[in-house]
Amino acid sequence: MKNIYLIGMPSSGKSTLGRKLANELHYRFVDTDKIITREENRAIALIFEQSGEGYFREAEARVLRTIRAGGALVVATGGGMPCFHDNMAYIKATGVSIFLDVSPEMLAERMAAHTLRDRPMFDNHDPELAQKLRLRYEQRLPIYAQADITIHGPANEQALLRELGNWL
Repeated sequence: MKNIYLIGMPSSGKSTLGRKLANELHYRFVDTDKIITREENRAIALIFEQSGEGYFREAEARVLRTIRAGGALVVATGGGMPCFHDNMAYIKATGVSIFLDVSPEMLAERMAAHTLRDRPMFDNHDPELAQKLRLRYEQRLPIYAQADITIHGPANEQALLRELGNWL
């Protein structure tokens, strides 16, 4: 059974939808950010602060490469994971990729609703958050666009299942 990788910007719904999709398919759910925080014994924001983005991107690549093809996993990736260390090629080689394409404006709304500052690259109280998200989105879009499936706008697990169709 193929792995399913959810990719997209922070707050696009990868973890929330991933859990629901895994439940529907009777797959195991994996959140790469959670694995990294467990292995590092510190929050992602602290990893960025103490060790830098480069270190974090290497940790992402290392964790990703522990995932083997055919694992019947739904994997929620970090927002930047596909964009570094040839991770998108690895994702495509070991499963089906789904890009959750949510507008930067909606991402900003979702982030602003967070009580914690849990996105190390974005301040959820920044008045220019939507513009900063738009810039990052545009930078990452060429990588995200390589996904096997793209879901535009808010989605639910039923929409993901319909789109997956013959991929599984």
